[in-house]
Amino acid sequence: MKEQKNNRNKWLHVRVTEAELEAILKAYSKTTSPKFSDFLRRQVLAKPHIGKYRNESLNDFVTVLAGLKMELKAAGNNLNQAVKKLHTLNHRSELERWLVTWELDKRSFQKSVESITRHMDKINDQWLR
Repeated sequence: MKEQKNNRNKWLHVRVTEAELEAILKAYSKTTSPKFSDFLRRQVLAKPHIGKYRNESLNDFVTVLAGLKMELKAAGNNLNQAVKKLHTLNHRSELERWLVTWELDKRSFQKSVESITRHMDKINDQWLR
C-alpha cells in the first residue's frame, strides 16, 4: 500500500489592512508556532494553538545568568591555557615567568568568581522578597 503524501502545493492569498496585520502578528507572537504559515493554517482551520507562557520577571535573571556563564567560561579557558603552557615549559626562567602569569590569572579568576557570587546573592535577595 502506497503512503499518500500531504504536500501543500496550493496558494491562498489574502489582503489585510495594516491594523489587521498587526493584530495577526500580535496573536502569532503569543503562540509557540515555529512558522507563520503554520499559525495561519491553524487559525483558518480552527485548530488549537499552544500559547506561550513566560514569566517576565525572569527576563533580567536569564540575561544576568547568560553574562555570568560567558564570564565563567572565559576565566576557565584562561586557566586551562595556563596549565597547558605549564606542561610545555623546560627551563627554570620559563617556569618563573609562568608563575607570575599564573598568579595574575588566578587573581582575575577569583575576581570573576566574586562578581558572580555578588550577582547570585543579589538575585537571591530579589527572589526571596
